[in-house]
Amino acid sequence: MRWAFIGLGACSLMAVGYFMGTHGIGHPRPLQAQDQFGPTEETVTKVQESLESLKTAMNQLSSEQLYQPATSGINAFAITVGGVDAIGDLESGRGVDPETYAGLYAGLATEEVAEHLATNENGQLTYKDKVIRMYPISRLKKVFEARMALAGQGSSTFPTSDN
Repeated sequence: MRWAFIGLGACSLMAVGYFMGTHGIGHPRPLQAQDQFGPTEETVTKVQESLESLKTAMNQLSSEQLYQPATSGINAFAITVGGVDAIGDLESGRGVDPETYAGLYAGLATEEVAEHLATNENGQLTYKDKVIRMYPISRLKKVFEARMALAGQGSSTFPTSDN
């Protein structure tokens, strides 16, 4: 009789396990975050609104001769620091802003600039035979200070083109 109870208990446990397995009881649920790839629709809308604002600011800076791009598209860095003369920076050979630097290496140069670009034997991008470099640290600090001033978070001094 004892073996009958043990056998019945074992069969009952197997039946309960089979029932739970076939009905998904006790299975881990997939994470919801895995179903979403990329930003939400609300975030996409905010980014699009920001880009429209940047385009408006870019046009205003251009009309005031404070923004001269060397790459196509929007240079958010140059716009948010109050404008950059990227063409003048290339001509001087003293370095360009970070977004212009990246854009040139990404192949986004304007036609005016692209005709003077080449690559040297070290794989460095050159403009009229001068290696293109990023702004020196002192200039980067000045343009970031200008950004803070525009945002109302710092001093009101802006870098000049000779800095």
